[in-house]
Amino acid sequence: MKNMGNMSGMMKQVKKMQQDMARAQEELAELEVSASSGGGMVTVTANGKQELLSIEIKPDAVDPDDVEMLEDLVLAATNEALRKASDAASEHMAKVTGPLQGMLPPGMGF
Repeated sequence: MKNMGNMSGMMKQVKKMQQDMARAQEELAELEVSASSGGGMVTVTANGKQELLSIEIKPDAVDPDDVEMLEDLVLAATNEALRKASDAASEHMAKVTGPLQGMLPPGMGF
């Protein structure tokens, strides 16, 4: 009988963690991070799910004779915004999974 109680308790914990994970995924969609390049000439905003939300380009950054510079600025800001989003997501998910991180098999981390 004692094992049934332990199993029931474990199942409740698993269900709670699933609910916490679902809520954390929703929160990641609402989390926003931004990164700029070229002294603020290009700003990219992404969410915690690493989806780009916006790209802002100041008119001064547009030089028809140097399109490559603008491409580099967009690329740099995008990569930085995605890195920030990834870091923020990892921190956020660590709060949810907390003590279970060490118990998960390799490759199953969040």
